[in-house]
Amino acid sequence: MNRPLDRLGSFKVKLGVIVVAAVTLTAALTWLSASAALNPFLAIPVAIIAALVLTQVLAHGMTSPLRQMTRAAQAMSEGDYGQRIDATSHDEVGELARAFTSMAAELQETDLLRRELVANVSHELRTPVAGLRAQLENLVDGVTEPDPAALEVALTETERLSHLVDHLLDLSRLDAGVSEITTERIELTPFLHEVADAAALGARARSREVRWVIDVEPPQLTFEADAARMHQVIANLLDNASRHSPPGGRVRVRARADEKAGTVMIEVSDEGPGIPLSERELVFERFQRGGRSDTTGGTGLGLAIARWAVNLHGGTIEVVDDPSAGTGAGGSSSLIRVTLPDA
Repeated sequence: MNRPLDRLGSFKVKLGVIVVAAVTLTAALTWLSASAALNPFLAIPVAIIAALVLTQVLAHGMTSPLRQMTRAAQAMSEGDYGQRIDATSHDEVGELARAFTSMAAELQETDLLRRELVANVSHELRTPVAGLRAQLENLVDGVTEPDPAALEVALTETERLSHLVDHLLDLSRLDAGVSEITTERIELTPFLHEVADAAALGARARSREVRWVIDVEPPQLTFEADAARMHQVIANLLDNASRHSPPGGRVRVRARADEKAGTVMIEVSDEGPGIPLSERELVFERFQRGGRSDTTGGTGLGLAIARWAVNLHGGTIEVVDDPSAGTGAGGSSSLIRVTLPDA
């Protein structure tokens, strides 16, 4: 259906044009009928009908987006978020239609993320639960003796499950917009060694032997941050680095202060394949690893939560070129830099 009034930028102006057009057409037909000496009882109804037809033609294009939005809202109430409105006008109705389309697209994306979240969480929960159940069944049935080695396997699966639950709780805080942090002055050298020691235990539990190198300059460097949140950030970065490092590879943590900018930089690098340039932003999305589903045994949430925690401090986290190792094919790099303001 043609929309002759779409070029007008105001709904009120369109109504005015319709009124003027209807009145003008009625007056013109009445004058013509009088000039032709037609019977008024015939001429007046014809003029009114013609005015109504003109009004219908002009108004149909104005109200078409409203009817589309009504049908789309009904479809969306039933779970169909793929509705889009054909908005060609530039008036208030057109703006409303475009806003409706934008809202529908966001709802569709949110619904897709929700479905992916449920699917990924179900998958991630299934693995440790299945391993724990199998180990406990073996212990109960007498297939496996309840020795320290068998109990350690069960404990490892339990810790993995607990780790996932902690990530999901952090994810809920992220979605809820929780932004409370308590900052304190932290000495970086002992702090990073503490986090690295915990990461080394986790890596050994996964039979992943890597070498850890801590480099803080100057050694007495301190910064202002929430200790628990920053421990979480560094732990997630180290866990990610150890998972992608080759056996016997080196994970390096480097901390420096930029006095001119008033910031502290913490860099974590590994000797893995790296993240391509085109995928450096995707790596911080939920359940993603360089734009692909996480297949390394991690939850796929660590870097997303790390970005959230860094943002709480007013800092930034990014994948940057590694000057010491060079840049691999496709601009790949294994260096993640956290920059924090040092108040």
